[in-house]
Amino acid sequence: MKNISVNIGLINPKSPENVGSVMRAAGNFRIDSVVYTGERYLRALNLKTGSVDMGRKVSQQIPLSSVSCLMESMPKGMKRVCVEFVEHAISLPEYRHPDNVIYIFGPEDGSISQELIDNADDVIYVPTIGCMNLAATVNVVLYDRLAKGPQDFASNALICQSRDINNNLTISH
Repeated sequence: MKNISVNIGLINPKSPENVGSVMRAAGNFRIDSVVYTGERYLRALNLKTGSVDMGRKVSQQIPLSSVSCLMESMPKGMKRVCVEFVEHAISLPEYRHPDNVIYIFGPEDGSISQELIDNADDVIYVPTIGCMNLAATVNVVLYDRLAKGPQDFASNALICQSRDINNNLTISH
């Protein structure tokens, strides 16, 4: 069986809510780690001491760590895929996801640097009209990866294990 590692890189995120939602997505889609650059996230987290934890239980086992440089923080052999509206980028529906990857997402209020774009293995974009929220973009990219992957989705065991404890719905016909 192949050794697969899927990671998320966030460039200078500013919103604890967005990072929490990214962590929830990372847990739901079984991502190996989330790394981020910059100081804005920690500064905002310290200012919002009463903010709601958006990460939820599913994300508690996913490492979240600060790095000074995304490109230097990942092991060799890891494909670097930037997700950004960039001319000549690959549309997400056309993209074939690599096994060992770090998906790099820009800040909520900016773009990925030209240097990172130039050094990426691939640059992809979600074909929407306008930009999506950071966490929404992460969810769409990870769902696309899941939908195009080899796993079997027909599993009542997965549904029972994953749904909220208040959900006991079944289909009777």
